[in-house]
Amino acid sequence: MPRGSKKSYTSKQKRQAHHIEQSEKKQGRSSKRAAAIAYATVNKRDGGGKKKRSSSKKSSKKSR
Repeated sequence: MPRGSKKSYTSKQKRQAHHIEQSEKKQGRSSKRAAAIAYATVNKRDGGGKKKRSSSKKSSKKSR
């Protein structure tokens, strides 16, 4: 995957980035800068672009 690709983001993350980008544009930022800020914010919140994992992996919590 090429650098800068938004392919690995979930639809929720893309939606969040779009809303942040619109807010930044309202504040007078350029489109390119607004997009950079938006995805940087999503990365900071979620730790980067992540796809949903399958539910077949269960956590190994032990009941007491």
